[in-house]
Amino acid sequence: MAATDFWNSQEKAQATVGRLKSLNVIVKPLEALLQAGEDLVVLLEMADEDEETAAEVAAEIDRLGKQLDQLELQALLDGPHDSAGAILTIHARDGGTDANDWADMLLRMYGHWAQKHDYSIALLDRSDNEEAGINSASIAIRGPMAYGYLKGEQGIHRLVRISPFNSEGKRQTSFAAVDVSPEVDAAADLEIDESDVRVDTYRASGAGGQHVNKTDSAIRLTHLPTGVAVQCQNERSQHKNRATAWKMLYARLARLEDEKQEAEQAGKYRDQAKVGFGSQIRNYFLHPDQRVKDARTGHYEGSFHKVMEGEIQGFLDSYLQWRIKDNSQGGKS
Repeated sequence: MAATDFWNSQEKAQATVGRLKSLNVIVKPLEALLQAGEDLVVLLEMADEDEETAAEVAAEIDRLGKQLDQLELQALLDGPHDSAGAILTIHARDGGTDANDWADMLLRMYGHWAQKHDYSIALLDRSDNEEAGINSASIAIRGPMAYGYLKGEQGIHRLVRISPFNSEGKRQTSFAAVDVSPEVDAAADLEIDESDVRVDTYRASGAGGQHVNKTDSAIRLTHLPTGVAVQCQNERSQHKNRATAWKMLYARLARLEDEKQEAEQAGKYRDQAKVGFGSQIRNYFLHPDQRVKDARTGHYEGSFHKVMEGEIQGFLDSYLQWRIKDNSQGGKS
């Protein structure tokens, strides 16, 4: 990074800076913990002669224990793309307008989480519903270990509440699907035969008025061998939308490769089945009581609104622990 020509290529430079941040997330806390361990030895020696120091020892051991637990969790983020940024796509599923609103709520939830952890957020694609909420949206969340933490969020998220869109005040169950892929370097990670990709252009949807796009600037890419499809319509320029769509396609295919490797290591496609669009990974309740519970790990939060404000780290950490424990038991639940 000290080289005079380091910033000549902004894209490569940013990638290097990102790798450095990811490494420092592990290395710096580890260095600090090792130093604290040496200091603890000295403190223990002093405690033999001073009762007040002995009380400090217990508090210091507790503090270091918590730091070690967090470092061990981070050490679980050892997948080939865990250090990468994440491309997160949310689709409204069953539930009508409530599902569109629910998808928008999830989009804001992940945005709040990203902000709390100093990650950057970029909107890649958004399709608004005419009445409320969104049909779908894609965002890039960039920062150390973003994909590693968020990859367990892939799957169906279910909301139960009194519908604000129902004049009779009936309870409504809504579903939204979350897909998470690593933001990979297209040149370094995968090769895609362009003849295997169907490119469709269409007119981007908008809120109406001056925002309606008069040209076919939106892009949809379909990878024919796998059936993976991505779309981008956020930019007015077809060229920019095409570039973003290709990045999203590389990310989705990289995710498929990760799942294949994990399946080979585990001996079967256990994780893929549990976190795919056909499953329900988490339940969110606003009626009859307010709570959120993960269907895989059992992790529970008693405040729905706190979770919606981005307090989801407990769910992310518990998924990492559950995944390792489940692997050690040969995939048995």
